[in-house]
Amino acid sequence: MTRVRQSVHAFAGSALAVVIAGVVALLTGQPWLFPSLGPAVMLHVEKPDSPESSPRNTLIGHAVALLAGYGFLVACRLTDNPPVLQEGMSGPRIVAAAGSLAVTALVLVLLKASHPPAGATTLIVSLGLLTTPTQLLVAAGAVVLVTIVDWLYGRLSGRPMPVWAAPGQSSEGARRG
Repeated sequence: MTRVRQSVHAFAGSALAVVIAGVVALLTGQPWLFPSLGPAVMLHVEKPDSPESSPRNTLIGHAVALLAGYGFLVACRLTDNPPVLQEGMSGPRIVAAAGSLAVTALVLVLLKASHPPAGATTLIVSLGLLTTPTQLLVAAGAVVLVTIVDWLYGRLSGRPMPVWAAPGQSSEGARRG
């Protein structure tokens, strides 16, 4: 595929996924668009055969990130606080951010499920931009939605993502133990 075709593919795939998530957000009044979806979508359309782009890593990565971010919000008693952009930085917020990112990185390395955009997701939660269980479920749904859209787009455009894991990803993990 030429660089021009790759560019057009990335442009169209990115726009399609964000427009669909945006329309769902508009219709539901829920946060179906949040910052870390952008890098996830870009990975999907730019490097669809990379392990980090696989549905497996995308879904596991964001699930771990949402849980870690919320766990540290609860542990640091920040669930009822305004977002860091309104409240300002505090010691508990630093603990929540550092802890959630560290746990997300640890778990994803252990699971061999690297997905760098998950690092942004855990910070979005621990910094108070998404804080309620409903918002977290919507965010998880948005990750599933854009992954499905990108998977279908890749199939239709001739640059398919794997069905679940990148080729060799599962067997490589089994060989390494």
